[in-house]
Amino acid sequence: MPNLLVTGANRGIGLELAKQYAAAGWRVFACCRTPDKAAALEQLASDHPGLLSVHALDVADFEQIDGLATELASQEIDLLLNNAGVCPDIHHNSFGATDYAAWMQTLRVNSMAPLKMAEAFIRQISRSQQKKIINITSKMGSIADNTSGDYYLYRSSKAALNMVTKNLSVDLAPRGIIATALHPGWVQTDMGGPNALITVQQSVAGMRRVIAQLTPADNGKFYAYDGKEIPW
Repeated sequence: MPNLLVTGANRGIGLELAKQYAAAGWRVFACCRTPDKAAALEQLASDHPGLLSVHALDVADFEQIDGLATELASQEIDLLLNNAGVCPDIHHNSFGATDYAAWMQTLRVNSMAPLKMAEAFIRQISRSQQKKIINITSKMGSIADNTSGDYYLYRSSKAALNMVTKNLSVDLAPRGIIATALHPGWVQTDMGGPNALITVQQSVAGMRRVIAQLTPADNGKFYAYDGKEIPW
């Protein structure tokens, strides 16, 4: 039975990732900041006893990350899905209105935490069969694709995450680990809004297909949920 560790699993894409992988028979370690407020995730755990467990984790708290790695030290992690993220630019996204404190927090959650997760869980990943690290990024982090500007905080944090992913693909390749950046599409979630192009079910189903098909030749690449490669 393969094992998945996913962050930001209390709602949206993270919740659907936990749901679909558990339904497919994976052992899921589902992480979120406040499990006592994550009713849908707790219900999912009840629906999949022995397959899905809920773990308190604020990815901005690196001591918590180390603590969870210690708690799960005996486990193998076939797939680390760094999904947790923030997008503060929804409220202040234009030149001249930059909230620099919010930018620092955005970088910590979106860019630094995924690297910390990889470092903390590298032993569990290295012992697994599949050995995959997937960082949920965004097309908005693509420099080549940026023609509309704005969203300085979010764009820069995802561009940084893309570089983290590329570095991981180089540094961890000798261990047989595949590190890939994955764009979920414009999804109908709290972050994406009701006018987004695809449902969370479509996004996750597509990403699962891409992840399942990854080979060492895909190491260090940037894909969308539909399998199309995205320019950096």
